[in-house]
Amino acid sequence: MNFNLLTYSIYLLITALIIIKVGFICYKNGNIFVTNLIPNDKEFCTRINKMLLVGYYLINIGYVVISLSDWKKINSFLQMVESISKHTAIIISILALLHYFNLFWITKFIKKIK
Repeated sequence: MNFNLLTYSIYLLITALIIIKVGFICYKNGNIFVTNLIPNDKEFCTRINKMLLVGYYLINIGYVVISLSDWKKINSFLQMVESISKHTAIIISILALLHYFNLFWITKFIKKIK
């Protein structure tokens, strides 16, 4: 029996939930950082924050779609769990790296302004 379709469905559901939840949290809390950089124009800060959210979604959705292309045939439940776990861990690691990368550049930019 081929478990690929079931594995893809579970993986897409898990990653969609993770991407949407993390994106919402970053969007909601990221506005504080953006308004700290540009304190005089709230509308501009909101637009920048929305653009960051769109870029975040595009990068992550792109990675998820590309990662589906290199999966091997899954023939057992154990392979299914292993594959979902591995690919979900990779997407979570990418999210963490992107978060730290953004924080690094934002703090560097804030120090340069002050």
